[in-house]
Amino acid sequence: MISIGIILGSTRPGRRGEQVARWVEQRAGLRGDAEFEVVDLLDHPLPHLDELPGEYANAHTRQWAAKIASFDGFVVVTPEYNHSAPAVLKNALDFLHAEWRDKAAGFVSYGGVGGARAVEQLRLVCGALGIADVALQVTLPLATEFQDFAVLKPGEHTIAALDRMLDQVIAWSTALAPLRAAEPATVA
Repeated sequence: MISIGIILGSTRPGRRGEQVARWVEQRAGLRGDAEFEVVDLLDHPLPHLDELPGEYANAHTRQWAAKIASFDGFVVVTPEYNHSAPAVLKNALDFLHAEWRDKAAGFVSYGGVGGARAVEQLRLVCGALGIADVALQVTLPLATEFQDFAVLKPGEHTIAALDRMLDQVIAWSTALAPLRAAEPATVA
């Protein structure tokens, strides 16, 4: 069965991302066509690029590589900070290469304008890493999808958008499986 990692891309105190990631996990759990797991970057503290690419000498890198290699695709939950994605998320992406290749990703973003600008930048990074990002994304503006700008209360249209995005991530992850089988990711 296809395995999808839901990457919680913020470690900031007071983050709204945890409730967003749990909502994605809960909604995805209603499906029977894939397995889902939240991957919280708080549980994978990575210093700022402390190794050469592909040379995994440190335990934190080997653990991160093994976790990412275990998935067929991803849903990235990201806020928008200063018109961009959080540095901790970019760092986590940059730490690896082969483990990301030939996998699909979708995005659930939140922020003042729904996090759309953060996703625009993350799509460029995904392309460089060989991640096939799906077209559909879920944007959660703080003013309309969060009660009092704090508690996630997604509308029906947002729930439907999440379901369609998950359909794409699973379909693309399945379609890319032969490429992953031809060149399996290696965890050094």
